[in-house]
Amino acid sequence: MYEKNDIIKSVTTIIAQALRADEKKITLQSSLIKDLGAESIDFLDIVFRLEKTFKIKIPKGELFPEKLLTDARFVKDGKITEAGIEELKSKIPSANWQDFSKNPLVSNLGEVFTVGMIVDYLYEKLAVANK
Repeated sequence: MYEKNDIIKSVTTIIAQALRADEKKITLQSSLIKDLGAESIDFLDIVFRLEKTFKIKIPKGELFPEKLLTDARFVKDGKITEAGIEELKSKIPSANWQDFSKNPLVSNLGEVFTVGMIVDYLYEKLAVANK
């Protein structure tokens, strides 16, 4: 069983390596895109590193639901629809959807993907895996 502090330390190290960022500047509130400069290809690298480190499988689209953005039910006129927000909440319940829901632009979605969101996702996934 992983302790939350161990997960935080590992995730911080993984993100620092994947994004070539200073580990000391990475906090749980850091946005992967806005604060740390992640691009879409970096998300694949992060998922790969998380899988390797924690010896788990992260199904495609589970941590970063990119397919949702190409679904007309979930995106309209550059905004995530109500159905899209509900879908995102179901996939990533640990993210801060309350703030995002106020202005659900696709371009703002990256701000939701934080270091803390990844830590919470892993904590839940690892807890289920160890039951």
